[in-house]
Amino acid sequence: MNKYLQPLFSFYQKFLNKGHTRSIKAKKNIITSLFIKGGSIGITLLLVPLTINYVNAERYGIWLTISSIVAWFSFFDIGLTQGLRNKFAGAKANGDDESAQVYVSTAYAALGIIFIVLWAIFLLVNQFLDWSDMLNVSAEYTNEISLLAVIVFTYFCLQFVLRIITTIITADQEPAKASLIDLIGQVVALLIIAILVSTTQGSLIFLGLALCIAPILALAGANIFFFSGKYKAYKPSLTKVKFSHAKSLFNLGGIFFIIQIASIVQFESANIIISRYFGPVHVTDYNIVYKYFGVLNMAFMIFISPFWSASTEAFLKGDLNWIRNSIKKYNLLNILFVLGGLIMLLFSKTVYTLWLGEGTVDINFELSLWGFIYFCTMMFGSKYVSFLNGISALRIQFWTSIFSPFIFIGLVLLFLNYFKMGVYALFMASVLANINGFILAPLQYYMIIVKNKKGFWLK
Repeated sequence: MNKYLQPLFSFYQKFLNKGHTRSIKAKKNIITSLFIKGGSIGITLLLVPLTINYVNAERYGIWLTISSIVAWFSFFDIGLTQGLRNKFAGAKANGDDESAQVYVSTAYAALGIIFIVLWAIFLLVNQFLDWSDMLNVSAEYTNEISLLAVIVFTYFCLQFVLRIITTIITADQEPAKASLIDLIGQVVALLIIAILVSTTQGSLIFLGLALCIAPILALAGANIFFFSGKYKAYKPSLTKVKFSHAKSLFNLGGIFFIIQIASIVQFESANIIISRYFGPVHVTDYNIVYKYFGVLNMAFMIFISPFWSASTEAFLKGDLNWIRNSIKKYNLLNILFVLGGLIMLLFSKTVYTLWLGEGTVDINFELSLWGFIYFCTMMFGSKYVSFLNGISALRIQFWTSIFSPFIFIGLVLLFLNYFKMGVYALFMASVLANINGFILAPLQYYMIIVKNKKGFWLK
């Protein structure tokens, strides 16, 4: 090795292998995830101008809106995957492989049944839906959108069952491997769309197939690979399906289910509201800003991802010092990300032009500003929410999740109808409705870890 690189390599090795075993595992995953997520972010940014140029801004807005509508059905997993994450991590930490396999098998069976029934109902209902009226677009799109809806819905049903493997990998404190599966799907999608651009005319159907089939192939391959290798002991089996065990998954999952609904309402309904009030082109504007500043959140989540399941293990073993030190480091990191976001905000107009091309979109500064503020609040709250999710202290989050969608919808209607605000009102309402993230979750963490309070705070 080069003599100038040797000290740097030695420092890297020392840093990587210093600290608690849990911390070492987290650091290795974070560093690997930085490369994987970096590639994922790059592909996501490449896909936006490529798909807009392929189908035009209006059709791209239709694609985003259809995806959002169908994503509403994702809450029918009843929070099972999040419940499985905690139960699997707990069983594995206790060396109980038998229970871990039962939880995995039961989760696959339950989600499989739920989404087969949903898929059949959707096929029946879809033929009676007037999509052009629902999305406020020309009637000429009706048949195309109807077929696109079937493609997207089929994708959502399949991926929710197949994605259980990424829940297991993440619960095992190896989120980098879960991210790699997503990256492979994105690479395949990018290649397919690049081929479509050079060989076909813009088509919503071809776009939908490309963006839906690629991740399904990646997830199916991951299921075969991991259950034939590292997770063979937890391979789903019909003989291990025990719906009596499902009760604990459903109990914990039911709480996550309500919390998920709040998230779905506040994000997925935004595209529908914008399409109805402003038209599909503005859905594209909103999503450009969301993807641009979402890079901040995606990068921050690389560091946060191992913390959920690591918190489960640390809390079960009474290692509160490790949790405290982790939160301190995340707070310092948070400050750096906000500073980075400010730079992104200042140069946002220039970046949009370089990214998408001159005249492709016209995004005002106000929309970018509120997009930046929204993701700053998301990052601040995410570390506390991740810890609380890991220890299943969900009651406060549960109750705020019941009320936050109503607060969000109420604020959106107030801002749009009374104050006549623009699309940025959706970001503003999301920030104000996120009471748990920037107020209650930090308070709950403080009471549990700093004040050592139990009872109400731990439920």
